[in-house]
Amino acid sequence: MITNTTKGKILVKKNKICVSSWSQAKGLMFARKQIDFGLIFEFKKLKKTSLHMIFVFYPIDVLFLDENKRVVDLKEDFKPFGFYNSKKRVKYVIELPLYTIKFSNTSINDIIDF
Repeated sequence: MITNTTKGKILVKKNKICVSSWSQAKGLMFARKQIDFGLIFEFKKLKKTSLHMIFVFYPIDVLFLDENKRVVDLKEDFKPFGFYNSKKRVKYVIELPLYTIKFSNTSINDIIDF
């Protein structure tokens, strides 16, 4: 389960963690249907990261978290075949179903738990 503890809201009930380089590179590529879970990317150290939506066929929301799991950047409605570079250095990236950020009112500085 992934929750926004600041707002007291459940973002998703299920999640998967991508730690290996292969799972992080693959991400949601070639998945044909909209996700109903959170996909968590964990990095060994803080870093600016770039994401792509190559071969992802539906839009998603994305949260970028620091080492304290505090939201430092976010991207709503990340469209298929798009690219995005995080504005801050991050420890975690969480890919979520479309409109999760809007419906949960998640914002910068919120604390996320998983």
